[in-house]
This record gives sequence, structure tokens and C-alpha cells, in this order.
Amino acid sequence: MAKIYISIGSNIEPHRYIRLAIKELTQLLGPLALSSVYESEAVGFNGDNFLNMVVAADSDLAVDELVHQFKLIERRNGRAANAQKFAPRTLDLDLLLYDNQVISSPVVLPRAEILTNAFVLWPLAELAPQLQHPTTAMSYQTLWQQYDKSQQRLWPITFDWQL
Repeated sequence: MAKIYISIGSNIEPHRYIRLAIKELTQLLGPLALSSVYESEAVGFNGDNFLNMVVAADSDLAVDELVHQFKLIERRNGRAANAQKFAPRTLDLDLLLYDNQVISSPVVLPRAEILTNAFVLWPLAELAPQLQHPTTAMSYQTLWQQYDKSQQRLWPITFDWQL
């Protein structure tokens, strides 16, 4: 069984789509550990703010099957298959870590955004502070402490989980 970490983001009806993502990921993977939900400005384009979080789960599914299932969840929740990278979205699910594996196919793991985007690193550091990044060998807590926080505005929010 692999320990996996998944980032969740949305800036179109984000409260609705994050709730739906948690529901579908729980159905797929079972119990989830949840970070806080954070609000951040859009990165790479002008748009509404995003809500982001990271979840952890245990899974017997292979990396390629997880990625496939995440794409299906995104599409069921209104994301176009050919959606642009830097554009508004109902739901974005990205596999960040699969145990300590370092791979380049079918996706790159660990995901590069862990080290470059506050909206990934802060919730990951909250959820797994002592876990070490597979290539830097630094804990996520240390990586977050050393992160240049002037790069991106990000703040935790109170999230209403009621549908």
C-alpha cells in the first residue's frame, strides 16, 4: 500500500467543487487526511482566487491508474479534457507524491510544484511536516520555513464542509 498526497484546487465555485472532490476521492481511496483549505491569488494568469488543499491517503492503485481516475473526477466535475494550464478551473487534482518514488512517467513525481508553489507546499507541510522530499531530503516543514513567502499571497480560510 502506497502513501499518496494529492493537491486539490478550484477557482470556479471552489467551495462546491472542493467538497465534491473530497467526496469522490473518499469513495475511490477510503479515509483521507485533510490539510486546511487555503485561498491564493491565481498564478500564471489573471483570474479569481483559488482555494487549495492537500489530502493524503493510502492506495493500492498504480500511479497511472490514480492519474487516470483523477482526470475522470475532474471531467465529471466540469473540467474540459483540453483545458489550458493557466486558466480558471472547476477542479484540479494533481498527484504530488507516491511514497518516495522519483519517476518521470506517466507523471513526474515528486511533482515540481511542491517546491515552487506556496499553495502546494504550505498545506503539504501542514499535513506531513516531518516527511522528507524524495530529491532534496529536506522535510516539508523545513522547505516551507525556507520558502520565499513574498512570491505568492496565500492565507488559510475557514471552510464549511456542509453540502
